[in-house]
Amino acid sequence: MPYRRCGRSGLQLPAISLGLWQNFGHDRPFETQRAIVRRAFDRGVTHIDLANNYGPPYGSAEENFGRLLATDLRGHRDELVVSTKAGYDMWPGPYGEWGSRKYLLASLDASLRRMGLDYVDVFYSHRFDPDTPLAETMGALATAVRSGRALYVGISSYSPAKTAQAAAILRELGTPLLIHQPSYSMLNRWIEDGLLDTVEREGAGCIGFSPLAQGMLTDRYLHGVPAGSRASRDGSLTTGWLTEQNLAKIRALNDLAAGRGQSLAQLAIAWTLRDPRMTSTLVGASSVGQLDNSLGALDNLAFDEEELAEIDRYATESGVNLWARSSESG
Repeated sequence: MPYRRCGRSGLQLPAISLGLWQNFGHDRPFETQRAIVRRAFDRGVTHIDLANNYGPPYGSAEENFGRLLATDLRGHRDELVVSTKAGYDMWPGPYGEWGSRKYLLASLDASLRRMGLDYVDVFYSHRFDPDTPLAETMGALATAVRSGRALYVGISSYSPAKTAQAAAILRELGTPLLIHQPSYSMLNRWIEDGLLDTVEREGAGCIGFSPLAQGMLTDRYLHGVPAGSRASRDGSLTTGWLTEQNLAKIRALNDLAAGRGQSLAQLAIAWTLRDPRMTSTLVGASSVGQLDNSLGALDNLAFDEEELAEIDRYATESGVNLWARSSESG
């Protein structure tokens, strides 16, 4: 596992990190989750990424990961980077989402209880809140560090302009912005229009999520929508995205992957890491086999100019950015 320095900080992250957004709630067998996390750790995936409302139900991914921390990973806390977030809907009423100080710090306390931790390594503002002063949101993150509840802070799905403003506020508060977590894939390239330049200028790292475009950049949909797939359940991936135009791009990219001796998923993951400003990319997994396939991307991270030019013919915006509303605010 190669490790990359996170911006100008002292922290290094694995090139591929494990995200628990999907497949780690109470609706999935715990033993399967256990096998995936153990395998990831054994292969050098030292960074586990969560959020307060990952599940289902909300909070259950943190609860399940807490069980693993108390058993299988007992004694390995200092070998792990654990991150969590708050910003999206978590509990009823006006104080259970967005970016207020009340919500962020209450959510962090609840996350720590669910995981059985004294602190997380990284605490994120999960999305930009257009109705709360940015100074209040960033002040809450700084308080998380000063109080010992987090070691570092990050933001997710903020625009380049708001990222720069957030970094400036945090710098004044003595808590530098460690990292930005945006969506990024061959079908969702918005971060190339200013955000990567911004994080580099601010000395922050960048960790992309959804590098497989919610599963579109795999061999699963090359010939339609199979029963039981994420698209068939119409959740974070809708059948409306699987247009003939998008499927033609995916099939062409699959052919390019085969020419490199990679699966389409491995190509998609490796491609997100081609820029040295990318600290890491987050993958999910529903099985040990799927995790191993994703980690196989590390076997070939090199691209020549001809390959990149050919990929650019098909790796174009495809209307799959679920988080555009946050990143376009401000």
